Parts: sequence; C-alpha cells; structure tokens
Amino acid sequence: MRKLGRLGIMLLLVIALPAALFAQKGAIKGKVVDAKTGQALPGANILIVGTTMGTTSNQSGAFEIGNLLPGRYTLKVTYIGYVTTTKDVRVRPGKTTPVKFTLSQTVMLANAIEVIADRAKERETPVAFTDIPKQELEARLGSRDIPLVLNTTPSVYATQQGGGAGDARINIRGFDQRNIAIMINGVPVNDMENGWVYWSNWDGVSDATASIQVQRGLSAVNLATASIGGTMNIITDPTKQEFGLRYKQEFGSGNFLKETVSFNSGLINGKYAFNALLVRKTGDGIIDKTWTDAWAWYFGASWNVNQNNRLELYALGAPQRHGNNFYKQNIAVYSKSFAEGLADYDTAAFSKYHEAGRTFNQNWAPVSPSYKGKQMWNGHMTDRYNPNFINERENFFHKPQVNLNWYTKLNEKLNVYSVFYYSGGHGGGSGPLGKLTRIPWVAGQKWYKSAPWRWDWDATIATNRGTNGGKKEKFESIGILRNSRNNQWTLGAISKANYRISDNLKTTFGIDWRTAQIEHYREVRDLLGGNFYIDKSNEYDDTPQKQKKTYGDKIAYFNTNTVDWFGTYVQSEFKTNLMSVYGMVGYSMIKYGFTDHFRTSKTLPDGSPDVNSPEYKLKSNWITGIQTKGGASYRLTENIDFYGNAGFVSKVPIFDNVIDDRTGSMANNPKNEKFTDFEAGVNAYFMNRKLYTKADAYYTIWKDRAKSIGIVNQDGSEGIVFITGMNALHSGVEMEGGFRPMSLFSLSGSFSIGNWKFTDDVKGVYKSYDRQQHTVSLDTVNYYVKDLKVGDAPQTQFAFVGTLYPITGMRAQIVYRYYMRNYSYWDPFSRTNPKDRTQSWRAPDYGVLDMHFSYKLPIAFNGVNIRVFAHVYNVLNSLYIQDATDNSRYNAWDHDHDADDAEVFFGPPRFVNAGFSISY
Repeated sequence: MRKLGRLGIMLLLVIALPAALFAQKGAIKGKVVDAKTGQALPGANILIVGTTMGTTSNQSGAFEIGNLLPGRYTLKVTYIGYVTTTKDVRVRPGKTTPVKFTLSQTVMLANAIEVIADRAKERETPVAFTDIPKQELEARLGSRDIPLVLNTTPSVYATQQGGGAGDARINIRGFDQRNIAIMINGVPVNDMENGWVYWSNWDGVSDATASIQVQRGLSAVNLATASIGGTMNIITDPTKQEFGLRYKQEFGSGNFLKETVSFNSGLINGKYAFNALLVRKTGDGIIDKTWTDAWAWYFGASWNVNQNNRLELYALGAPQRHGNNFYKQNIAVYSKSFAEGLADYDTAAFSKYHEAGRTFNQNWAPVSPSYKGKQMWNGHMTDRYNPNFINERENFFHKPQVNLNWYTKLNEKLNVYSVFYYSGGHGGGSGPLGKLTRIPWVAGQKWYKSAPWRWDWDATIATNRGTNGGKKEKFESIGILRNSRNNQWTLGAISKANYRISDNLKTTFGIDWRTAQIEHYREVRDLLGGNFYIDKSNEYDDTPQKQKKTYGDKIAYFNTNTVDWFGTYVQSEFKTNLMSVYGMVGYSMIKYGFTDHFRTSKTLPDGSPDVNSPEYKLKSNWITGIQTKGGASYRLTENIDFYGNAGFVSKVPIFDNVIDDRTGSMANNPKNEKFTDFEAGVNAYFMNRKLYTKADAYYTIWKDRAKSIGIVNQDGSEGIVFITGMNALHSGVEMEGGFRPMSLFSLSGSFSIGNWKFTDDVKGVYKSYDRQQHTVSLDTVNYYVKDLKVGDAPQTQFAFVGTLYPITGMRAQIVYRYYMRNYSYWDPFSRTNPKDRTQSWRAPDYGVLDMHFSYKLPIAFNGVNIRVFAHVYNVLNSLYIQDATDNSRYNAWDHDHDADDAEVFFGPPRFVNAGFSISY
C-alpha cells in the first residue's frame, strides 16, 4: 500500500503542474498516409531524431507530439513495408506545426509480412478488427500472458484461469480457442489435434512483438484454416526495429523477477537486418505455489537479396516449467463471506466446504525435507523444485518454432509469398497415479467429496516404503506421480501467389500444407519413497518383471498420433477509391493416424494378447471441408465508411471426434460442424479526426456440433457414432472508439453485448451391437438445451481507458473493465433431463481497475535512454469470479444450477509489476 500511495501522490503532483509551465511550448500535429492511395496508416512510428520523444499514429493516421521547446526538429516515420521517411519541422512558441507524411511502399511489394498474416487495413478490409501496436502492448501488458492485453477489445474475454504462468485462455464472441485462429508471423499455432493454444509455449513472445491484430468473426484470413470466433495475428518483424540495445529489469508481486536483453541491428546497407532477444523469468506466483522458472528466446533476420527477392528467418521458443493451480473450487473454499453475500448460495454447504483463502491451491502440499527423492522430467533426473513441498501438478514444455519466409516479385503483376516452418514440442504435465493419501481422509468417500483437502505426501511415502516390508529393494509404490507427455513435431508450408489483373482487380491463390506427429504417454515421475511401480497396461509386458516400472518408464498408455492437412483457396479482390470487394473459396482435407504401442493387433485363441503380432494401428480416410466468404466496404465520405461480410464454413472434425485414442476406436462417418456468419459495420471520424468510433453487428449460426458415442460394431470391434443437431446462435453488437482533443490526454473505450444461446433440443438414434445377446439394438438419446445460454464468457462487457501525457515522455493510464451476464461453462450434452430447463449459474457482475505508468527520463548519456514503468492490476483489490463451471462434478452441493453448485476461479488479488529499461 505504501508503494501504491507514493505512486498516487506522484501522479497527482504531475497532473497538478501549473499550466504556465507549458505556455511557451509548441507542438507538432500531423498525419501519415499511403502515397499511392491516400489511405491512413495507423500504428506508424514517429520519432524525433536524437531524442527519446515519439508517438504512433492513431486509427485515422493522425498523431501529435506536444510540449516541445521552440526550435527545429527532425521527424522520422517508419512503418512495416514502407520506406522510412524524415522531415525537418520548425516549432514556434505556443504554436502547433502541421505536417503530413506520405509514405511509399518498398520495392518488395511492401507489406509482405502483413500479406502472409492477412492483416486487415483501415477503411479497406470489410471486417471488424482492432490493432494493438507495440506501444500499447508495453503500456498495459506487463509480464502477463499475451491474451490479457486484449481485454479492452469488444467481445474478447481473456483470463489467467488458475493463475499459473502461461495458463491463460481467450474467448471471442462466445467461441473458445478451438474456434479462434492464433497466428504468429502468418503461421497458425493452434494444436494440430484439438485446436487449443497453450500460452506457456509462447512466453516471451510479447517482448518481441511489433503489433497484434484481432479480427473478429470469420475475418479476412484467407488460409484454409477456419476462424469462426476470430483471428489473432501476432507480428514480430526484424526490419521494423531501429538499431539499438536494450536491457529491461522487472520486479513484481510474488517475488517476480524478469530480465530481458534485446539487440536490433536496424537495416544494414539496405539489405540485412536482424534482432535477438533473451528473457529470464522466475517467481513464486500470486496464487499459492504457482511458481515459474522460465526462459524465452527469439531471433529474427531478413535479407533483401535484390529488389525482387527477400528472405526472412524467425525462430522463437520458451523453455519453461511452472506450478499449476489446476482445480477450481467451491466458492466457500475461497471466501465464506463472498458466498454468504450471494442470494442463491445455500449456507448449509458450509458444513462440507471450509474456507481456505483466496489464494488456495489444492495442487501442492508440504513434504518433509528429509525426503530426498528426485523427480524425472524431460529425460533428466533432478532435485525437486523445492525441498519443502511437492506440486501434484507441474507443467514443463519447450516448443520452438522456426519460419523461413521467401517473398519474390516475378514481374510487375505477379508476386509469391511463401513460408516454410517447423515446430517441435517436448514436455508435458504431472499428476497423481495409484493410491495416494490425502488430508482429511474419510473412509469410503470419493477423493473429491471433501474440500478443501490436501495430499499427504509424507504418509504416502511412508506407505510406499512399507507396503511389502523386508528389504528396501522390494518396496513397491502403490501411489506415485506421473508425467503425461506430449512430444510432437510439425512441418508445414504456406504459399500465396498474388496476381494483379489490373490496377483495381487482384487475384490470390494459396496452399497450406502441414503434417504432424504427436507422442502421448505417461511415465514415472516420482516413486514417492518406493523402488518400483507395477503397471500392466502394456500388453507386450508379458512377465511380472517387465511390469515393474521405475523412473522414466512408460506407463498407462503410449500412443503416436499423426495428422496430415492440406488446404487451398482462391480469392479475388476489387478496389476503387470509394469501395473494395472481395470473395474467397477455400477447401481443406485432413487425415488422422493412430498407433497404440501398448496394444497388440492380434489375440491368441484363448483371448490373450499375441505379443508376437504388430502394434495396433488405425488410419482414417481423408475428411474434407469447405469455406466461402466475401465482403464489401464503401467509403461514403472521407470520414465515414460502411462494410458487410458473410460466409459459410464446413469445418473438419478434430482428432478426438474421429479416433478415440483411449479405446482405439474410430468413427466410420465423422461429421463436420457448420457455421454461417453475417456481419455489418460502420467506421466514422469526427472533429477533424480527433474523435473516432467503430460499430458492428454480427449473426453467427453454429450447426451440427457433434457428440461422439462409443459403440460396438456388429463384427465385435469398437467404433464411434455421431449425434448431430446441437445448434447455437451467436449474435451481438460491438462498439469501440477514441477521443483525443489535445496532446495532454486521450480517452478510448469499447462495448459489446451478445446473445449466445442454443436453439434446439436434440434427439439422436443410433445402432449398437450387444455382444451377449448377439443382437443389434436401436438406442435413443435426448438433450434438452433449447434457449439455454452458451457459457464460459460474459455476454455483456465494456472497457474504458484514460491516458494522460502530462509532460514529455510521461504516460499515466487507467483501465476499467466491467463484465455482466457471465454464464458458467457447461456441457450441452449433459442436459438429458427433460424437466431441467434451468440456465447455468450466472456469476456475479464485476469490474476491475488497473493503473499503468511510464516515464522516459529527460536525460540521455551519449544516446543511452532510461525508462521507468509500473503496473498495478486490480488496484481496488476487488473480489470477483472470473471463471466458473456449472453443477460441478466435484464441488456441487445439490446440483440445481445455483451458486453452491459452481466451481470457480476467483480473479487475482491486487498485484504489481514495475521496473526500468535502458536502451541505446
């Protein structure tokens, strides 16, 4: 609190400085536009040469630098894909000097990286999108996961979930990450099996990011990859950086420490540029034992081979390990008083759920330091992270990605952009296996039926050391910690050919090829005092000796999954000074393979496994999908434009909906999900572009969300059938805008309201073979979901951002976000009772206030600049629920969809991130 008080006093003093202090100073006000089209270039960097002063252009290309002493200044403007431009400007006392920059595209078709990443352009691309330039990223993100900087964007909801580093998730328009295309430098990074994104794999990417663009809805992405909720484009560009060295040191709550070192060469001889970055991050975590121990690295390089060819190389990775807070809890476990304040919480539940505190984490417990047992992870035996406790859940992973981009101009009309990439992941997460002791222990009660409980590591270790008695080498562990491993590699190529038919008409053809192999297995991580663990999962282990497993041995399952993907598309785009129109058709095909290394492909006459037979394998047929979309934008005046778009997607199913790698069964006729989307919007600028607003409405129909059901085929083999018809509607209205009446302050905000609900009850009939009766039966399932709200994100939200620029180089900002109508996550296929039409539990509305401050000190030593910064998150220390699951299997009181039946994650308490950077 003392630090927070000092910061507040400092801000008040700055704001209260006498106006006379600035009376004789002048300002520079201008605009940055494309030299050919005259269109605004938002996010351009404007720097006063020889100083630390600068800014970026806003959505309309406008910028302003105030509080300048009279004199002559040289302004330099840089923008991706455009020639760097400088101008000399004279500032007079008390006057504002106007200036206009018209930037020309570079010879190499200009914005090549933006073409690869399908970046939308202001007043041209007919989609709803928001840009986050690097300055805003640094101003607000701190050292949190990247998605959290997007919470001021309409219809975007991101949380840290349990609070572990890299455990964030993002939701756009009610769709989770499986239906959002996440791209880094034009390459999709969603998991090839299930579409998820694990942000711990990209820890440190924010430090190398030049900008982020979020396109909501079907977006303008013209890859065959389907993006239903939206697309998140992250750009790291070596040619955008000026020459320089930078060191950044950060401190924060939970003993957080982070050091970042970066180097940028700038453009050398007009041909070469490269940059490199190294990050080291440690901390104990804000939530109990969600510690982090991480590195991150990045390298980028570009080579302008000649005026028609350019090569770029990007490589990044983030080797890390961190403690998880994996389990949500009943509300009363975190705060009894909060639960009491909810009208729909039955206080009788207090007899079962006992308060453990806001930062409670069930996934760790103390252990006697006299236990010296080591742990296995990533192929190495190491000491435990801490001798005084053991994390049940720990994540460790490193997934480097390497892109080689080639841009070539074949002639004045034809250009080709290609990306060849590799990604290889290595790691996993830990968890319990077997019989472990917990506190409290209630005989005969399921392990999750008493909360809060903790693992009793010392008791488990004692049990493992005494199970068989006698000599130590005979000790069998009946409860252990295991690693669930996920080792993978992906190879891919994306190539786009742009052919300019005329000045107004352009056609693009593209291909997208990927192949991936993923290993899934469990291994012994910690024997917890014993010498071996008995595992009989491997059918090839046909002797008791083979079934004895020790550190690093594979247990439980061992599968190799393969994914082969090919997509292609064609798109045409027509542009004039007043309008732009585009249409796109895409086709994709996917094939899955599965090998069970623990299962034999044949059995002996007595039904036992034939250990001399090959491993069990499955391979699906090619599954195809299509998408088509198009849109138009019309510039009514210089300050107002309208747009609309529509599209249809038939999306191929994920791996788990084709092959069940637990049972080794496969669907004979897997079903595609189908999406139809309509969107319309308007962008407007007022008061000489000091005020802007963007508004849009969307209407998305999600059809045939499928439920896979395991059956027995008539030949006795196991299979999968699909129940389809689970349909949902996602519609809503979104607005965002900004106002900067003078150089001293700016205001911006966003608002969105959605109506996301299921539209129909579902009935399905399927055939299943009865092994005992030798008959085929018809089974029926019904799901009662009509008019129930889609959960997992607030359907109404708004954000307000106020920024002060009291003196040159100083920036103070407040961000306030408010969320309403946050229905808990629930599984629509769980609603099988026709009398249960109750909405999932609605979490309380809540607001969060954050503060950000930065100051470039007005001193420089031979080009060395110093900046200090501070972030205070949840300034008011508000207690709120950010994630909730309805009618929890583990933590529900009476299963009637109210507060005492939800399991939740509270938002983090107040925490601070501060530091300084030194740059040259």
